[in-house]
Amino acid sequence: MKPFRPFVFIASLVAIVGLACSAFSSGNQPAAPEQSPQVEVQTEAPVQQNEEEPVTEESAPPVAPPSSGPYFTVEFDSDPQWYYEVIQGNDSSDPEKATYEFDSGRMIFNIEDPGLFSYYVYEGDEYENVRVDIKVENRGVNTQQVSLLCQFSDEGWYEWSVQSDGRWELYAVSDGYKRMHNGASNYIKQGKDVNEYAMICEGNEISFFVNGVEPKGSPYVDRTYSLRGGNVGFSVSSLRAIPVLIEVDWFKISEP
Repeated sequence: MKPFRPFVFIASLVAIVGLACSAFSSGNQPAAPEQSPQVEVQTEAPVQQNEEEPVTEESAPPVAPPSSGPYFTVEFDSDPQWYYEVIQGNDSSDPEKATYEFDSGRMIFNIEDPGLFSYYVYEGDEYENVRVDIKVENRGVNTQQVSLLCQFSDEGWYEWSVQSDGRWELYAVSDGYKRMHNGASNYIKQGKDVNEYAMICEGNEISFFVNGVEPKGSPYVDRTYSLRGGNVGFSVSSLRAIPVLIEVDWFKISEP
C-alpha cells in the first residue's frame, strides 16, 4: 500500500479561508504546502525465546488480539497513531498553534490561530466503497469546520466540510481544492452542541448526512475528477474566530 502523502502536490491553501467563510461565493482554489512532514516509522526488533527455557503461563508472551479488519469504530481511549498534518491557510498562520490530545475517551483538537487545517487520516486500509461517521462536540467558538474525507490517494481525495453556522461544502481535492457543490442544513446544531456527520463514497458518488438527515444536494455524482479508492479520515479547521475546541467522541468506518 502506498503511504498517504497526497499533500505534496498542492502548492498553498491561501484561498481556502475565503471559501470556507463565504460558502456561496467563488474564487481562487486553495492549495497545500509544497512539502509535507515526513513520518518516521520505527519497527521493534522481534523478541527471541530461549529454547532451553520452558515457556510457562507467566513467561509466555501475550496473544495479540485479532485484527478488527477494515471496518471498525475508534473511540479514542488511546492514540491510534494515524497520520496527522496541519496545513496553513495563510502565511501568518502558525501550525504549532494547532494541537490535539486524548482525554477521557475523546480526541480533543485545540486551534488557537485562524486559518489552520488539521488532518487525521487512517492509512491502514484503502476503500473504494465506504461509509465514515463522526460524532463531535463543539466546546469553542461557533465559527469552525469539521470535514470527512474519502478516496485519499496520490490522485487526490473527496472532502465534505460542515461549518457550525449551518453551511456545508463538497470538494474534490486534485491539484487544488475544487468546490463541486455547497448548501445549508437546518439540522446542523449551532453553538456549543453535539453533531453527528456521515459521508458515503461509492466510487464517484458521494452522499452525506447531518444528524441522520440527508440534506438537499445529496447524493452528488462527480463526473469530472472520478477519484477511485484510497484512505479515509477527518479534519478540524479554524476559520476566522478562535479558539477552536472540538472534541471527537468517535469515528466509524463501515460498509455503505
